[in-house]
Amino acid sequence: MSRLYWLLTFLLTPLLWLYTLWKIWRRPSYRPGWRERFGWVPQARGRRPIWIHAVSVGESMAALPLLRALLERYPGQPLVVTSTTPTGAATIRRHLGGQVSSLYLPYDTPGPVRRFLRRQNPCAGIFLETEIWPNLYRAARRARIPLALLNARLSRSSQRGYGRFSGLFEPLLRDLPIAAQSEKDAAAFMRLGARRVTVLGQIKTDLPEPEAARQAGQAWRTQLGDRPLWVFASTHAGEEELALDVLKLLRREFPDLLLVLIPRHPERGDAVVTTIRAAAQGCRRRSRGEAPQPGETAVFLIDTLGEVLDFYAAADVVTIGGSFVPVGGHNPIEAAVLRRAPSFGPHMENFAAVAQALVEAQAAFPTRGAQDLARQLGNLLREPGLRAAAGERAARWVRAQRGALAATLEWLTREAVLPAPRTPELRRAETEDPGPAAGDRAQPAAEDADSRN
Repeated sequence: MSRLYWLLTFLLTPLLWLYTLWKIWRRPSYRPGWRERFGWVPQARGRRPIWIHAVSVGESMAALPLLRALLERYPGQPLVVTSTTPTGAATIRRHLGGQVSSLYLPYDTPGPVRRFLRRQNPCAGIFLETEIWPNLYRAARRARIPLALLNARLSRSSQRGYGRFSGLFEPLLRDLPIAAQSEKDAAAFMRLGARRVTVLGQIKTDLPEPEAARQAGQAWRTQLGDRPLWVFASTHAGEEELALDVLKLLRREFPDLLLVLIPRHPERGDAVVTTIRAAAQGCRRRSRGEAPQPGETAVFLIDTLGEVLDFYAAADVVTIGGSFVPVGGHNPIEAAVLRRAPSFGPHMENFAAVAQALVEAQAAFPTRGAQDLARQLGNLLREPGLRAAAGERAARWVRAQRGALAATLEWLTREAVLPAPRTPELRRAETEDPGPAAGDRAQPAAEDADSRN
């Protein structure tokens, strides 16, 4: 089946060129770096980089603690982070700047995959959550690049999808080191044929204390005054309409309520504005430098990147998007770490274990639709003590989960994906008498491996 997949993806390459042109036309943010999607990435120089793949915003935020730990653990070691979306790449650049290289992952077709590995020649590849690409995995193995899947999870739909093509995925998973989020996820991977599975929890709970976000949130509270503030973050098409319906219900009791609406994809800003105006609500846009006006602005649209945590910190109440439409929900931990007990809809499949744990800790509020959400938010806005206590329970739950990152770093060394960190004494010795670097273990170069395939 792997040969058939290789052939099909090879034949699809011309269509990917057309798809990329269409994507650039629809979303200009895809234009920068489009060549990287075909493997035309810069040629890496010097030490072989550690490669981390985080597909989009959520995975990029989850990767931040890992990336910071790798920078500290392997000083001087190049790190390259790949994403598939502009928002994911922007998240990495915003938080880490020039400390890491940020590239787009190539399409999983033979030519781009070989080209990427030949040019970057990483010493290890670390993938987050549910990123399994057959051509890429097989090419990396042929090049003797050790791989690992971290923070791994499998939704029911993913299990069914991979299960239908077990002949393709079982050989890839059989010897892949996998660090699963939960026992349930571990069992799901083993049913697909994985053998090297360890449960290590969520590295997302090891997010550093967001002091910068707290300060920015306080600045927004000062600017916005005493208005009640509802942040509805990471929304998708269909959820803005629901938010506006809920806003109308809530403003009967809280006429000064300000809805801070943050679409998951900022490029949807124009479409969201059209929806807001159709609902006859006053709106200001963050991307244009506009600020809400007391008495006339009901909705503040944050169609920019990287400010979600700032507005979580400013919020009175928080709702997680992607959960009222069948998307699977988004990460509630970021709100919890800022002492905000989030509400969310019935579609939290991507974060089912976290959502359930927060609900059981009385630190989150599941809802079923607009009427239920309005009722729940009304209770929280009416009772400051209730929401403060729930927010404290949310932060306490996050603190109790920490430790997965340290265990994951030890596991990566134990599984021979990464080398043991060099001691300060060894680093001083290498400076005096430089030899092979820790990240440059003797392995055939990816270019040589590609030439044999």
